[in-house]
Amino acid sequence: MIVPHTSREKILTKLREKIEKRIPIFIASAGSGLVAKLLEEAGVDCINTFSGARLRSNGMGTMSMMWPILDSNKQTLDYTREDIMPAIAGDSFVCACLNANDPLKDMRMVLQQCKDMGVYSASNIGPSITYVDKDSEIYRVMTKSGITLDNEIAMLKLCKEMGMVSIGLAFNMEDSLRIMEEAQPDVFCFHAGTTKGGKMGYDSGETLEETALRTEEANKKMRAIKPDVMLICHGAGLVNPPDFQYMLDNTTCDGIWTGSSTERIPIERAVLSTAKEFAKLRYPD
Repeated sequence: MIVPHTSREKILTKLREKIEKRIPIFIASAGSGLVAKLLEEAGVDCINTFSGARLRSNGMGTMSMMWPILDSNKQTLDYTREDIMPAIAGDSFVCACLNANDPLKDMRMVLQQCKDMGVYSASNIGPSITYVDKDSEIYRVMTKSGITLDNEIAMLKLCKEMGMVSIGLAFNMEDSLRIMEEAQPDVFCFHAGTTKGGKMGYDSGETLEETALRTEEANKKMRAIKPDVMLICHGAGLVNPPDFQYMLDNTTCDGIWTGSSTERIPIERAVLSTAKEFAKLRYPD
C-alpha cells in the first residue's frame, strides 16, 4: 500500500478553482475507512478525521469526545493512518482535527506525523475550548489550568508555517474574531452548534433562518479581517441537503461542512431499515 500525498499548494488551488466556478466546497467528516471511501466517491473535497467522528462510528455522540475517556490526538492519528488514508485514492484531501491543548505532545511533532502519513491540513476542532460556554465554571477551571484558545491559535499558525492548509473553527463570535485576526487560517467555519437529528443529535431550537443570519454576521466580520478566507457553514439545524442549500442561497459561504449529516444519520437510517427487513424473515409454514 502506497498512500498518495498532496501539498498545500495543490489543495488551495483546487479549492479556489471551485470558488471561481461557483461550485461549493464540500468538507465532510469520516470515522471509518468505508465512510471515507464513499465520501471521496461522492465528490467530497476534504475528509475530516477527528475523535468525535471516530466515536460517532461507535454509536456515541460527537460531544462524547469532550469527556476524558481517550487520548484524542492518538486516536485521530491512529485511525487516520490505519483506516482512512489506505481507503482513499487521493481525490479528496484529509484534514486532521487535533487537540492543540494536549499536555503530553509537542504539536510540531503531531503535525509532522500528519504530513508523514499524507495529511496536509489540520483544524483546531478536536476538541476545542470554544465548545465550552464562557460563562461556565468548567470553562474558568479549564482555562486556569492552561487549556486555552491561545494554544489552538498557535497550532493553526504553525500549521501554515509547516506548509499545511489551516482550517479554523469556532462556536462564537469572540473566538472567531481572535482566530481570524491572529491565526489567519486559509479556511474558516463558524460552527452553529451541535447537529440535530438522528438518535444522538441535539436540537437547540434555533431555526434555519436564525442559523443563516448568525453565520452571515460572522462571515462579514471574518472577511473584513481576511478578504480571501474561504468560509464554510456547519452545524445546528443543518441536517439534510435542502438545509445546506438554504445556507448557500442566503449566506456568502463558499461551501459546506457535514459531519453527522453524511455519516451518523445516514448510517442509522440505512442499517436500521435494512436490518428490520432481515429481522422480518420467517421460515415457511
